[in-house]
Amino acid sequence: MRRRLPVGAEVQPRGGTHFRVWAPIRRSVEVVLEGRTGAAFPLSRARGGWFAGLVPRARPGTLYRFRLDGEPGLFPDPASRFQPDGPHGPSEVVAPDRYPWRDRGWRGRRLEGMILYELHVGTFTPQGTWAAAGRELPALRETGITTVEVMPVADFPGRFGWGYDGVNLFAPTRLYGRPDDFRRFVDRAHALGIAVLLDVVYNHLGPDGNHLAQFAPAWFTRHHRTDWGDAINFDGPDSGPVREFYRANAACWIAEYHLDGLRLDATQDIHDGSGVSILAEIARDARRAAGRRSIVLVAENETQDARLLRPPAGGGCGLDALWNDDLHHAALVALTGRSEAYYSDYRGTARELVSAAKHGFLFQGQHYRWQRKRRGTPTFGLAPARFVGYLENHDQVANSAQGLRAHQLASPACYRAMTGLFLLGPWTPLLFQGQEFASTRPFLFFADHNQHLARLVAKGRAEFLGQFPSLALPEVRDALADPGRPETFEQCRLDPGERKRNRATVALHRDLLTLRREDPVIRAQGRHGLDGAALSERALVLRLFGPDHAEDRLLVVNLGRDLELDPAPEPLLAPPEGSAWRVLWSSEDPRYGGNGSTPPDTDEGWRLPGEATIALAARRAERLRRG
Repeated sequence: MRRRLPVGAEVQPRGGTHFRVWAPIRRSVEVVLEGRTGAAFPLSRARGGWFAGLVPRARPGTLYRFRLDGEPGLFPDPASRFQPDGPHGPSEVVAPDRYPWRDRGWRGRRLEGMILYELHVGTFTPQGTWAAAGRELPALRETGITTVEVMPVADFPGRFGWGYDGVNLFAPTRLYGRPDDFRRFVDRAHALGIAVLLDVVYNHLGPDGNHLAQFAPAWFTRHHRTDWGDAINFDGPDSGPVREFYRANAACWIAEYHLDGLRLDATQDIHDGSGVSILAEIARDARRAAGRRSIVLVAENETQDARLLRPPAGGGCGLDALWNDDLHHAALVALTGRSEAYYSDYRGTARELVSAAKHGFLFQGQHYRWQRKRRGTPTFGLAPARFVGYLENHDQVANSAQGLRAHQLASPACYRAMTGLFLLGPWTPLLFQGQEFASTRPFLFFADHNQHLARLVAKGRAEFLGQFPSLALPEVRDALADPGRPETFEQCRLDPGERKRNRATVALHRDLLTLRREDPVIRAQGRHGLDGAALSERALVLRLFGPDHAEDRLLVVNLGRDLELDPAPEPLLAPPEGSAWRVLWSSEDPRYGGNGSTPPDTDEGWRLPGEATIALAARRAERLRRG
């Protein structure tokens, strides 16, 4: 029997569908087809608790469920490819190889030069569908986006949610369309030169609609705990099929949806003491599934364990990049001046921003007061591009009373200056949906659960935000949006009209990304050398070296008031021999709403305008004399 994956229902070339499911605690498993007859087909038991068999009458579109040990209840397939009525309904047989792909020439993308854009399909457009999201892709390409990172789509109960409570890991949620609508979105993106990554959650399953324990309690373990309860069993008794399931899931998304990579959520809660990291195995199988295509594997890791980026041969996991919360936290403190809760270990100084550019994480094993323990591991030898930098993402925007965007928390000039640093800096930048046109729509936490869970979720959300003293005030807490109310979800939908109304912000992002893409030294992301220095508490310089230092680039960032440097005893400010600095770009350009700025390097010394970023290029003196 021909199979691509070890689990699930797979349509066979000569007719019928082959089913395979792991149910070691069961004596019998039957496939029950939906319809008038409710015909049942027993599967054969094999070694290791597996059940498998061919059902001739099952074909694409057939709805089915499993009956276990002849008992009355019916359950969806743990590896269902689609749940048209949600996680509690029947599964649908899907034939992924029948979609007519048009991207045969697509070879994927590499991390270098990538511009990430995180989006939530349900709120990215007013319609909240794959089809509507696809219509916005040309605007993203025009802005300079190379890669969209889609928040989780594994099916979950309810009418709306972030997606991190998914329970059908192989089934894209019916809320945004059918599986082929997802494929059509990816196909459209590839035609425009845009790669697509998917956020996947391998650290826990949602509390509602999760039927795995009916097939095998060994799916979960109490030897480890996560922030959401029992952990996935990656290292205990009977963990082999569990590991195989998750490896197959990663391979499925890459192979059946032509995805260009994955973003692995909260990997600090993926516990594996087996000696062979499940993350390394997932990375290996995902790359195998991609074949000749290049894919990129990004992880969120709150503990900042750089070993995830090391090669497996050296004890690492072989991932490509990690989200850098240290950089975000330092930048937000610099923008807002506020350092509550998990921002309390940051000062928002120029020195912190320089260190993040040069070394990635700021905490690499030092004591972290907020958590009262050491945090992070050394990043030495890792290129800056392997750290994802962002001013906004889904978590950080939502972790406020009103889900406000960064541009709403800072002065316009300071925000433009910080945007310049983030989009020209050596890391891999990520924008959050609507950031490129200064969306005024909030992004709040929303989740549609049953009444009992909804109360618990609302209570838990308020308690989480209570770590911020300002958000624990009674008047603020009483005004927090209820995650379960449809209005909370609806107000988060982007307004595409703002893209036209906020042309200055669109131009700011478009021009910065054009410069990043077209300038050979900035595009290299420090590959030829990078250094930086603090010029004051609020001002810094980053120097990106060219191959021979004759074409160096300088980023001068001043997040404070006007700064005069006379003298200016900082070697990084000196132009290459026989050259002078010329302005490439300024955040104070009137096109972006700025007030203009003069060249900062003069014969009388350096003068840095307040709340501004200026990019400079070395230009040989003889070229200057020629005009």
